[in-house]
Amino acid sequence: MKYSIKNEEIEIYNESGSFSFPKYTSQLINWANQNAQGTRPVVVGQMSDLFQEFLESDEEKTIDGWRRWYTHRYPDAFDKATAKIWIQINNLRTAIQLIDKDMVEKWVEDLVINKTFNGLYVQKAILASLAKKKGTTYRLATSEEESKGIDGYVGDVPYSIKPDTYKTMGRLSEAIDVKMIYYSKQKQV
Repeated sequence: MKYSIKNEEIEIYNESGSFSFPKYTSQLINWANQNAQGTRPVVVGQMSDLFQEFLESDEEKTIDGWRRWYTHRYPDAFDKATAKIWIQINNLRTAIQLIDKDMVEKWVEDLVINKTFNGLYVQKAILASLAKKKGTTYRLATSEEESKGIDGYVGDVPYSIKPDTYKTMGRLSEAIDVKMIYYSKQKQV
């Protein structure tokens, strides 16, 4: 069954409300937080576990009850997270002043030409090497297969090939249900 509920409806049921941020600011803060890791469990706690503990507690099950319960256990979390994120916001503020149209054009060219070529070449090399080891053939994925997260096949087995940094990119919304190969580029000594 597919079921949809709007945020406004959820807020009616739990009486929580939410902040309203100016356009783009929430995205920028979220981006800075991803880099700063300000809301990682080590800083603010493991939310899913903490919320379950809260639900099992004697605290009133309201937004104010949650706030009291949480801040009693993590009294410095907001300050610590904010400090980490604020440092990164200032780093972004400095960096954005360096960006001009020429730099954006160079970035686009680097992405489309260099990174695409290098990334796809690495995928092909990995598939070819794996096929050789398995004594079978390989092929790159079609565009339809790519839309499902498949980068290529070794024999009849689909693979997704990603740099090892992919694991830390926070792409939680992307679910790839094929065999994964993570690679890292290392300089020759």
